[in-house]
Parts: sequence; C-alpha cells; structure tokens
Amino acid sequence: MKEISVSELQQWKEEGKDFQLIDVREPFEYEMSNIEGENIPLAGIVIEADKISKDKPVVMQCRSGARSAAAINQLQNLGYNNLYNLKGGILAWAAEIDNSIQVY
Repeated sequence: MKEISVSELQQWKEEGKDFQLIDVREPFEYEMSNIEGENIPLAGIVIEADKISKDKPVVMQCRSGARSAAAINQLQNLGYNNLYNLKGGILAWAAEIDNSIQVY
C-alpha cells in the first residue's frame, strides 16, 4: 500500500498539486476537526466510490491510518491504483503540521 507522510501532503497542498483528499472518519469526527478533505465514512466507501477519482492521486485519511487503509483495500478491489494512505492520519497532522487541531 502506498503511503504519504503529513509533510508530503502539506507540500502537495502548498504546491497546488491536483489531488483528492478523502476523510473516511464518521461525520461527527469530521465536524470536530478536519483538514479540508471530503467526508466519505468508511462504511459507505464502496457505495460512494463513484465520488472518488481514478484519474489523479487520492489521499485517504482517518484518525490514525487504520480505517483509511481498510478503505484503500476495499477500493483496490474495485480497480483503484491511485490511492495513498496518510501515514498517522489526522493525529500525525495535528502533531507535526497544525497543533491547533483538536482530535479526540
């Protein structure tokens, strides 16, 4: 499974790279804190797969990296090969990039 670090993701954002960020946490988690990804909870990832690009890099993100890895496994079964797991999830983002983010 391909991974991307939070510093690499920050660089992509700063460079204006064309990518999609998907947050697979539950809506209540997303509402508390997010890094501007699209919220598609893990339970609905296959049902809503048509919202996920196959034409550009897609970074999958959750709290720590476990649920996003599960989402990637499900989507790879549908033929996706452009997915990156955000290593450490939003916890790593809060620790390394933006400590104003509160993650519970």
